[in-house]
Amino acid sequence: MPPTESAPLRIGNASGFYGDRFDAVREMLTGGELDVLTGDYLAELTMLILGRDRMKDPRLGYAKTFLRQLEEGLGLARERGVRIVANAGGLNPSGLADAVRELAARVGVPVCVAHVEGDDLTERFPGALAANAYLGGGGIAACLAEGADVVVTGRVTDAALVTGPAQWHFGWGPEDHDALAGAVVAGHVLECGTQATGGNYAFFADERYAGRDLRRPGFPLAELHADGSSVITKHPGTGGFVDAGTVTAQLLYETGGARYAGPDVTARLDSVRLTQDGPDRVRVSGVLGEAPPPDLKAGLNRLGGWRNEVVFVLTGLDIDAKARLVREQIEDAFGRAKSRPAEVRWELARTDRPDAATEETASALLRLVVRDRDAEAVGRVVSGAAVETALGGYPGFHVTSPPGKGAPYGVFEAAYVDAGSVPHTAVLADGRRLPVPVAARTRALEPVPEPPLPEPLPPGAATRRAPLGLVAGARSGDKGGDANIGVWVRTDEEWRWLAHELTVERLRELLPETAGMTVVRHVLPNLRALNFTVEGLLGEGVAAQARFDPQAKGLGEWLRARHVDIPESLL
Repeated sequence: MPPTESAPLRIGNASGFYGDRFDAVREMLTGGELDVLTGDYLAELTMLILGRDRMKDPRLGYAKTFLRQLEEGLGLARERGVRIVANAGGLNPSGLADAVRELAARVGVPVCVAHVEGDDLTERFPGALAANAYLGGGGIAACLAEGADVVVTGRVTDAALVTGPAQWHFGWGPEDHDALAGAVVAGHVLECGTQATGGNYAFFADERYAGRDLRRPGFPLAELHADGSSVITKHPGTGGFVDAGTVTAQLLYETGGARYAGPDVTARLDSVRLTQDGPDRVRVSGVLGEAPPPDLKAGLNRLGGWRNEVVFVLTGLDIDAKARLVREQIEDAFGRAKSRPAEVRWELARTDRPDAATEETASALLRLVVRDRDAEAVGRVVSGAAVETALGGYPGFHVTSPPGKGAPYGVFEAAYVDAGSVPHTAVLADGRRLPVPVAARTRALEPVPEPPLPEPLPPGAATRRAPLGLVAGARSGDKGGDANIGVWVRTDEEWRWLAHELTVERLRELLPETAGMTVVRHVLPNLRALNFTVEGLLGEGVAAQARFDPQAKGLGEWLRARHVDIPESLL
């Protein structure tokens, strides 16, 4: 039976990615009251990693760390009556469910384990290493309703780890769009773990956070209510902090426009309202929902070819001339080889300083990256060309690491499939298989008209040239080959300035690497925020490593470091 329906559902998160803090499961189970503990282990890159694991051993394909965390966590959860829901099943949720049952028997903890499947669409996409639809929370809800203590899934949306338990707890139906949308927003805030509690936070050095322990931020939890509203908080005494800024930052992370679509509901991010509800407590309310789209997103991972990299260190004087000589020598070697790599990219990072006090700060880095469908074309051809110039190249020749033979790289792309064609299924401990129905009513996605902008600040005010980040926070990330940059401010006066200052054209000026790319701006007045999508900046996705920062994690901080003319009244 679910907890009392009138009581809030306390959902905590203990993992934001495969490799997150190992002790978080124990910390969340012992640090305070919880009803459900979730774990998000999957990302686009993770699916590729699990796909390669499965190639080596068909019994694998799931996040093995989750099992080790449960060795202690199962007993703790059982003692405290906490259900565990995790997408650690990856490409093999049934295999993980069996492994959890074996573990439970070994440690002597009687638990009921169920899993969700149907997301695997690999057979529909020839050539894909893994192809998986993003499922909603219905299968999780069905498993919990049938008494499961542990539910493991494959590829579900990150927010489904919250919408599933919420549907079970409150008895919401598929037409409860506003409540479901509120759960989606809460799930999106929780999904990346400590990013909601001060981790990766743009204003972490602000004096208002002096004395806060940021060494080990506590993991977040949501107190979810029957109307879909929630309070984002963390266990008492844990590190980090929760305020409207940390929640705003996470809301903007890896999202796009005002409509945030998913298989359960489309949440309207432009309706979200945040209010401080006490120390380390932020109330999320007012979220509106719409019927979900008729299609499900599917993530396709495939092996794209072979990649190799050499980083040359250029020290002292004549950096440009040294870089030019390296390129000429390597290109000459490629010209004399049997085959030249299909793609050759050079990038010079001027990390050097004049009259530097250390050798490292006197040095620049010249990065060579090559790609080809053929492993031989990026192997000895590249390493030999680099090594053979060691004594006949630029003065001070050395590299950051010995050149290798290259490694395979992956490519991610998104596809869309009819939701009714995906066999979303809850598989119970007794072997019963419960099909999860698709939404009876859907709504095709369409852009939201841009809302009216606030009145600009009065003209003629004195300004000072300063970094944008003195006023604005930012958080950035990846969605396939696209990059997302969310930018927000903390006061209405700052919003009046930012909304007019940071246009698409201005963003292009500040981030020249976006030249020639499609940039879309989305305005979210309730959050005093702008969300930008830069299409194609990351090439074929993180696994292809087409860029220095392949997941665009630092893109927002680069933007904050650029200098603009800021009204002195805001500084």
